[in-house]
Amino acid sequence: MRILVIGGGISNEREVSLKSSRSIFDAISTIHDKFFYDWDGGEQWLNDNLANFDVALPILHGVGGEDGQIQSILEKANIKYLGSDSRSSKICIDKKATQELLKSQNILVPDFGALTYQQYQESDFINKRHVVKPNDGGSSLNTFIDVRPDDPRTDQIKKAFDTHGSMMVEDFISGVEVTVPVLEGKELPLIEIVPPEGEFFDYNNKYNGKTQEICPSENVASDLQKNAQVVAKKAHDILGCRHLSRVDIIIDQRGQMYVLEVNTMPGMTTQSLFPKSAQVSGMSMTGFVDYLIELASNTQN
Repeated sequence: MRILVIGGGISNEREVSLKSSRSIFDAISTIHDKFFYDWDGGEQWLNDNLANFDVALPILHGVGGEDGQIQSILEKANIKYLGSDSRSSKICIDKKATQELLKSQNILVPDFGALTYQQYQESDFINKRHVVKPNDGGSSLNTFIDVRPDDPRTDQIKKAFDTHGSMMVEDFISGVEVTVPVLEGKELPLIEIVPPEGEFFDYNNKYNGKTQEICPSENVASDLQKNAQVVAKKAHDILGCRHLSRVDIIIDQRGQMYVLEVNTMPGMTTQSLFPKSAQVSGMSMTGFVDYLIELASNTQN
């Protein structure tokens, strides 16, 4: 089979995407012919060359890669590809649209709003513990967790609002954070996220190696793990996700599951959570990637 891996992209997550896509490319079985394309956001090369491939693997994060742009190009070319389609991608990268749809289908989410800085200053959020993050960003960039009145990060938060125009603001939910890989046709173990003592799973702690990523979980009861997997798969289906997704959930002290967000193309580096879960379930990286190719090749366009 002729496989095109698309990496890089145009978002501020480009470097992570290059690592993810190279990791996938390197793990493709030798039974396939493979080619790597560092995407620059344009259509010309893709339009000229997609007919030479059987399956495309767009391993791209953020704007351009998870918002329906690359998916629309691939759909117009009528090539089979991995991941959610353009419609689902557009919803999932928009945190407000995601939470509105999940809430309408009785999935528990924190109270939220997509606010300008002025609206934020006048909102009830400002007087209680809350989270501020970009509505369409990823990799925890410009994300502020457990913001409180008179927070020392006020200037940084204002700068983030200036950069993005509006931000997603939601209640801070205290509890255990887990991330649940959803892989259609398989059941993968969830990962318990344990940041350094007194800290949170922000951008620095996502990539500095100080956060414990426990898989299988050691501190979440088995019935709660099962419930989290059910909630994650339901969110995946409600949002129209395809093949794979990663659903971030907070489990509070009462065992209630709050969905934080849904990633349609999770990180695929050697340090990433989704491949780690697949490995714990017994899949080698090559076996995991072969399965992704199988999912994509069996998709009905």
